[in-house]
Amino acid sequence: MDGKKGQSFGDDLMLWGGLECTINRVGDEYFSQLDRNGHGVRLCDLDRFAYLGIRAIRYPVLWEYIAPNGLAVANWSWPDARLPALKERGVMPIVGLVHHGSGPANTSLVDPSFADRLAEFAGAVAHRYPWVEYYTPVNEPLTTARFSGLYGFWYPHGRDDRIFIQALLNQCRAVVLSMRAIRRVNSRAKLVQTDDLGKFYSTPQLSELADFYNIRRWLSWDLLCGKVGREHPLWEYLISMGIDPSQLLWFEENACKPDIIGVNYYITSERWLDHRTERYAGWPVSNYRDHRYIDTEPVRVLATPTPGIGPLLEEAWERYQLPLAVTEAHMNGSREDQMRWLVEIWQAAKNAKQQGVDIRAVTVWALLGSYDWNCLVTACKGYYEPGPFDVRSGTPRATALAALMRDLTAGRPLSHPALGGQGWWRRAGRTNVQPVATRAAIASLHPEHRSEGKMAQPILITGAAGTLGRAFAKICRGRDLTCVVLDRQEMDIALPASVESAVSRYRPWAIVNASGYVNVDNAEHEVDRCFRENVIGPSVLAAICAEHGIQLLTFSSDLVFDGKQQSPYLESHPVAPLNSYGRSKAEAERKVLELFPQALVVRTSAFFGPWDLHNFVTLALKSLIEGIIFTASKDVTVTPTYVPDLVNASLDLLVDKEAGIWHLTNAQSITWADFALRAAEKAGVDASMLDARPSDELGYVARRPVYSAMSSERGLLLPTLDDALDRYIQSQGQGMMSGYSGRKSGTS
Repeated sequence: MDGKKGQSFGDDLMLWGGLECTINRVGDEYFSQLDRNGHGVRLCDLDRFAYLGIRAIRYPVLWEYIAPNGLAVANWSWPDARLPALKERGVMPIVGLVHHGSGPANTSLVDPSFADRLAEFAGAVAHRYPWVEYYTPVNEPLTTARFSGLYGFWYPHGRDDRIFIQALLNQCRAVVLSMRAIRRVNSRAKLVQTDDLGKFYSTPQLSELADFYNIRRWLSWDLLCGKVGREHPLWEYLISMGIDPSQLLWFEENACKPDIIGVNYYITSERWLDHRTERYAGWPVSNYRDHRYIDTEPVRVLATPTPGIGPLLEEAWERYQLPLAVTEAHMNGSREDQMRWLVEIWQAAKNAKQQGVDIRAVTVWALLGSYDWNCLVTACKGYYEPGPFDVRSGTPRATALAALMRDLTAGRPLSHPALGGQGWWRRAGRTNVQPVATRAAIASLHPEHRSEGKMAQPILITGAAGTLGRAFAKICRGRDLTCVVLDRQEMDIALPASVESAVSRYRPWAIVNASGYVNVDNAEHEVDRCFRENVIGPSVLAAICAEHGIQLLTFSSDLVFDGKQQSPYLESHPVAPLNSYGRSKAEAERKVLELFPQALVVRTSAFFGPWDLHNFVTLALKSLIEGIIFTASKDVTVTPTYVPDLVNASLDLLVDKEAGIWHLTNAQSITWADFALRAAEKAGVDASMLDARPSDELGYVARRPVYSAMSSERGLLLPTLDDALDRYIQSQGQGMMSGYSGRKSGTS
């Protein structure tokens, strides 16, 4: 990029990146994504971002972060170190000044001085970095005004239209004044104005409300473009809320058209409004403008899904005739669905460009993931959504999304086998209620959204009859990952010829070894059989996977440890098994990784789940409900693992092409007896028949470590045990309780 000519983009569709950097205020508390994701203290992330091949990055120089106590005492050290470093790496910063925030503590979105004060800060940024050319002074002013002024989630917690409109006008005025201040320093400075863009659909009875929302969605861009005059469809609405006409006409006289309109698009951006609230038992009911209705995502209720972002890009282009960019593209979901979402948006942008829409880029949002957006960042609950990098180990780990970005920026064909399926938003079974058939289908599926009808490269899953094998089959099908589940007759993993035959027949991209010898006590006198299933079989798989370039996932156990520690075991701790089963697992780990270092070996512990009747939690609750004594050890500590969480996390790691040993548990150290008690308390079951005893009274044949709790130095990927137990209890519902009670009383 030539500094004399200014920074510019070519004609090709580009891939940009974005860093989730929200600093929002709730009451007197600030929530900073930069602190949560660690980027605030990790300069080396810039090398990771540049490695992706992106041309530009939406990057924060946030008012609250740099000058919370005024410009006189501003601390510029953070952007001083980072903005030039991005430039050196060939990544152009698109500098953001306020991101879902309301400024320092002594101002707010409805403060009359907000706009002037932000403009003063913007001018200071431009003076300090005169070479920076692209700015987003305020991110998503309409969305922020709704969350802060209409819904009451964020400061100043308004809940009426007047506060909403005033917050929106203040933010848009701040954009105009900020760009004016910036352009006094750099006349080439360009405005990239972002906001969420969706569309509202409704039942006929709510069509007027949907029409209102569909006009309102443009309001921030309309104001900046000077399009809100007396002829604007919302003029009367705005005036009726007590807004002085001069506040609106000011934007006509001081238009500040974006150089690029930034469209942020999520699965939640489009909405379905339904007046038939009785169809949605237990759903929250919205009240607005004398209407009571359900407001939800169309994908959750409509029989025919909407076509996605493509038509919205065309609408924005027709309305403004200004260059566009998708400035946030992110999906919270399984790894392959994150990839499918990005590919769908990328393809829609390419199609729009071919149709004459001037679209410059697609931005992969949340390069380091994001925290607590499931509660709209109103509390620190620890809910994390990974992005191209996963920061849960403290050191960002590249996911399959990062590899996909590198393929897109390099122009390589997209070849990951997981891309062969459809995203959940395109699949049958995506609806939460009886699907709503609209009178006229909103849209037909685009050809690229349809399945090709050919067999995708599968995952081979061993252990068809086992708990883990069945769980993998169920979840793979739910995630639209093609799989083939094999029993021992179809593939005996201890026989190389049998494995070679199956590999030749199915040509898998991955093998999940969910089989094995599992009876810890019997292993003491069936050592040969145990080692055949647990050592020879995985070793054969490793050798053949290495030869054919097939990914391998296999499982190990907490019983590879001797229990002498007083704190949870990590992946790097030495193994010292106490029994034959543990020795078989330790030897399998060694041989598998020796034969195939790219294999993924997951250690787990004490798993329980909703789909089998023989796991510890199910047996404990069954006995307690039926009034039968249930005995459990009170001195053996484990870390239980919920099978759906284990399978989903393992599949994400497999899609990411992770290797080596990884501990996956629900990260709670607990004795077996306390585990049973915790489950009973959550299920509302009387635990008086729980018999907690020392392990030496339980008649075990094999020695067990008294402490085999595990944690991870590679990242805690699973939810908490309490969260897992809540979901387990919910999955069983009243049917489990009434069924057990029925058996107790002798009824059918």
